[in-house]
Amino acid sequence: MENVFIKEDDTILHAMRTFDASSRRTVFIVDDNNKLLAALSEGDVRRYILSGGDLNEPVKLIANYKPRSLKEEEKEDARNFLYRHNIEGLPIVDDEGHVIDTVFWSENHYKKHSTLSTPVVMMAGGKGTRLYPYTRILPKPLIPVGEKPIAELIMDSFADYGIDRMIMIVNHKKNMIKSYFGEAERPYSIDFVDEDTPLGTGGGLALLRGKIDETFILTNCDILIEEDYSKIYEHHKKEGNLITMVCSLRNFQVAYGVVEFGEHGNILDMKEKPEFSFFTNTGIYIVEPEVIDYIKDGEFIGFPDIINRLKDDGKKVGVYPINENTWMDMGQLDELSKMERRLAGR
Repeated sequence: MENVFIKEDDTILHAMRTFDASSRRTVFIVDDNNKLLAALSEGDVRRYILSGGDLNEPVKLIANYKPRSLKEEEKEDARNFLYRHNIEGLPIVDDEGHVIDTVFWSENHYKKHSTLSTPVVMMAGGKGTRLYPYTRILPKPLIPVGEKPIAELIMDSFADYGIDRMIMIVNHKKNMIKSYFGEAERPYSIDFVDEDTPLGTGGGLALLRGKIDETFILTNCDILIEEDYSKIYEHHKKEGNLITMVCSLRNFQVAYGVVEFGEHGNILDMKEKPEFSFFTNTGIYIVEPEVIDYIKDGEFIGFPDIINRLKDDGKKVGVYPINENTWMDMGQLDELSKMERRLAGR
């Protein structure tokens, strides 16, 4: 229970790390005696980030000081209460307001609550050099994670939201990919688009010219996020973006002491194994079809370069921030092992 407790003066960055460590999407602010003061959700933090807020500010700046709670004798109704009020977690308190228990929805309970009709475009033509030597034999989309290959896990996660149309842009060992996905019935269709020569992480989209005329989700073939895709889509539409990039918080600790020095080698400051936090591109985007007009036929270009073209043209490009624990880059060997362990624990 204490894994979801924080203090009023803890930073918003600390709260985000607590989300990750606890695998929960709500934390509770308590005093030294565990008396409930407030609640803070991922949504609260996301809105604050998008408003340009500083992650080093205290959580009391954005916390909800009128949190919902139930008494111990009402605990049996907690699940129904969560559903009725559309909240992720609920504290159970005694007569003095001290938290004695918490109730949360099970992980990913929100799946299958939406029916997105937008198609998914998966860039699946790369050689997967980061996964060598596995990719010496198999193309990256077919590297197994547990009982399924990477690409199928990703497609299944989109299908949980009602998405039933997948488009794969393929190149390297494309016949193996087509053969695998043609072997069994699935709750979604898969169309293949052949990239005859490598066109980078964005150039292959020009092959969709005239074939797609609606908003689509663009993803790499080795990225999985455990987020509500419908909320990302709604944010994209609400903001009127041509592209919305899904960004994840990353926490990085330097393994050594860091030294700052000035003129004549005088030491100005020393920090022992400092931590840094920053947002990074996950490789998943919501994209409007007119973006394809910014790509030339046969052009080798990365998708970030396409984003810069839109920005230079005055078009609106935005972000949707997520927590570190909800993003898995399975194009790296250590993340691949992490995903296997996560699946085994379900």
